[in-house]
Amino acid sequence: MIEPPPPPSRSDDAGPPLALKGCLKPMGALLAVFSGALLLSLGLVIGRCTEEAPAPVASTTVIKQGPNVVVAVRDLARLEGASYHMERVIDLKEQQSKFKGLVTLEDAILLVAAGDVVAGVDLTQMKASDIQVDETQSSVSIVLPRANVFSARLDNSRTYVHTRSTDFGATRQESLETRARQQAEKSLEADAVEAGLLPRAEDNVARTIESLVRSLGYRDVHVSYQRQVEGG
Repeated sequence: MIEPPPPPSRSDDAGPPLALKGCLKPMGALLAVFSGALLLSLGLVIGRCTEEAPAPVASTTVIKQGPNVVVAVRDLARLEGASYHMERVIDLKEQQSKFKGLVTLEDAILLVAAGDVVAGVDLTQMKASDIQVDETQSSVSIVLPRANVFSARLDNSRTYVHTRSTDFGATRQESLETRARQQAEKSLEADAVEAGLLPRAEDNVARTIESLVRSLGYRDVHVSYQRQVEGG
């Protein structure tokens, strides 16, 4: 008689059956997701509990006082009032005597100059007594120094040498162009002053100062200039 083969031995560490293993895989993934969500929720709760309370909102009270007008005006320092663009032709010649004065030779340059002349008021010259404030009447009286020319500069993009000539036998002076440019700046400044640059600058500065002081809350603002010095 042929005996049937013995049933396969089963060890304790063989693990669960294949069907059960297939069920455990999605369950493990679900548990991992659930655990992560739980830790995230706990972290958010702990974070909210440990946040600092918002700082209280601070309030600021501004009190207007008279001396602030002096400070505001003086901080402007030099206040430009007007700028003129001027043009001028400078014909500069230097005569040279040769052969014991028997021959006169020339070194000449013709410079076409263009530049800007700026004028304004230097507020650093003001004194505390130049500003009178009446808080009860909301009025301010300001006396400004007279306007003067701040700068006269050539515009190099528009300034050029038109003609440069040196007679045969004469010494060519390399500084002649520099002297012509310096003469051009002086001439442009004089022409601008003659054309009314300073009064125009004073009018513009007075309007600017008046607008500034009115923005500080004063209703009645009077701006004037110091008396012109005789001979000045």
